[in-house]
Amino acid sequence: MLGPCGVPDIPPPTLKGVARSNDEVEAVLQEYADLIAITGGDAFKARAYEKAARAIGGHPGDVSRLDAKELREISGVGRSIADKVVEYLRTGTIDVVEERRAAIPAGVRELITIPTLGPKKALTLYEELHVSSVAELAEAIRADRLHDLKGFGRKTQENLQHGIDLMAQAGSRIPLHIAMDPAEEIVAELSRLTGCVQCTYAGSLRRVKESVGDIDVLVAAERSDPFMAALGELPTTAEVIAHGRKKTSIRTVQGVQVDLRVLPPDSWGAGLQYFTGSKAHNIRTRTIAVRSGLKLSEYGLFEMESGRSVASRTEEEVYARLGLPWIPPTLREDRGEIEAALRGELPDVVTERDIRGDLHTHTDLTDGLAPLEEMVSAAAARGYRYYAVTDHAPDLYMQRMTDEKALAQRARVRALDRAHRGMRLLHGTELNIGPDGEVDWPDEFLAGFDLCVASLHSHFGLGRRAMTQRLVRACEHPRVNIIGHPTTRRIGKRPGVDADWDEVFAACARTGTALEVNAQPERLDLGDEDILRAKEFGVVFAVNSDAHAVPHLGQLRYGVGTAQRGWLTAGDVINTWPLTRLRRFLRKARAA
Repeated sequence: MLGPCGVPDIPPPTLKGVARSNDEVEAVLQEYADLIAITGGDAFKARAYEKAARAIGGHPGDVSRLDAKELREISGVGRSIADKVVEYLRTGTIDVVEERRAAIPAGVRELITIPTLGPKKALTLYEELHVSSVAELAEAIRADRLHDLKGFGRKTQENLQHGIDLMAQAGSRIPLHIAMDPAEEIVAELSRLTGCVQCTYAGSLRRVKESVGDIDVLVAAERSDPFMAALGELPTTAEVIAHGRKKTSIRTVQGVQVDLRVLPPDSWGAGLQYFTGSKAHNIRTRTIAVRSGLKLSEYGLFEMESGRSVASRTEEEVYARLGLPWIPPTLREDRGEIEAALRGELPDVVTERDIRGDLHTHTDLTDGLAPLEEMVSAAAARGYRYYAVTDHAPDLYMQRMTDEKALAQRARVRALDRAHRGMRLLHGTELNIGPDGEVDWPDEFLAGFDLCVASLHSHFGLGRRAMTQRLVRACEHPRVNIIGHPTTRRIGKRPGVDADWDEVFAACARTGTALEVNAQPERLDLGDEDILRAKEFGVVFAVNSDAHAVPHLGQLRYGVGTAQRGWLTAGDVINTWPLTRLRRFLRKARAA
């Protein structure tokens, strides 16, 4: 259930270390696409660079190891783009990107980071109102200067203001997956040093929160100096903020602050418990200690009067001396875990080892980046017992899905069934939930799929009542098995839709429709608080990667962490079930 040092069982993704070069190239190509759009350039060219950016970001190999010819073998990467990628990897810049940057004020480029504000509207604001920063846009909205601009009606202005508010709320918070990369790299480097007894990350990252303020790294060692010095010299370190014997803080090249603390080995358990948090959870454990005549700190649990240490080496030891079982880090938010522990009712939370298959994935038939055979092979390498392919249905018109394409894919899926380590394949689809709750394809065609995921992809601004009815109707559809990324949120970019979620949760429980915990780190949808609420209604869940490329399959660990934060057990998650039980669930009749 747990990895080393009591860290939740969320192992690093496969191909770790590949992502950094790929992510950097993806970002610069996406920026170039945006710059082309901002300056009114060729829309086809902008889309080509956007497509190439996605392809490189999802490529399973390290693009920094490829030459121009090998880069052109990646779908969507032509000669011109490959040459620019080589230029960037060699010099750290691309001349044409720098030229476009120089032609546009930095503030205008900043504007397109606002949720709901695209390049064309950003250009209009700059040309018509000379708005060139987020602050200037906020002031223009307050002064009602946008009312005469075409395409900037009251609803658009409200959406822009909400986007600005989202950015302000996010502040300096770092998305979970962005923080995880440097944390794992630093832990790996420090663990190799002579004298390291234990090393791991702690804080909100260990609790698998959707975003973190900074990264806490702990080392157990007799001497701190070698570790403090090594941290400052790592390739990922951009600057040393503070250097000391007990704590050193650095900023990484990605701008993330990392705080390193070195503890005596005898204090490891107490230190890990203390620096994992949360603050509210720690207040509760310290209160329990005080009531027992004890004092709890990062160095151990001590008798108040004598100062004698009574527990410190392991977290299990510390919790046991407080009269508690060990509490998984993902539950330590003071949301009832202390009371449940005292009653002996802590959940045995789901782990990645419990997951038998992934029920929401895509291929290059629609908007995925890898062919069916590659996705299936990668899924088998993860040890799955079963795996579902769920490409988009025809109402998502830009994907150009047809009946014929779906049936041809089904034949390929059936041919590959059991071909990889006996893994069973399910042919599914991701349906679009229309404004009135209708879905793509008639019932008789849907009957041929093994499972159907139904998701919202448009009309996010419907009123609360209409949105609720839309989701409930989808739940009631006899062929819909899972509601995908239910709230549609994009963390820090787009809020979830407005609906009466209690009514939706009740409909899911009544109709036997699972709710997805989408593991894409920018989604994590449902979020942990919604999971907790839905579970009260008796809902079951599917923890899926929604992978659009081979590396995305490894993101499942973020969904598992979110499921743990929602107190889910393996029994609550349908893709931990044996295939025979899962198939019964997928065939189950639904009440109208």
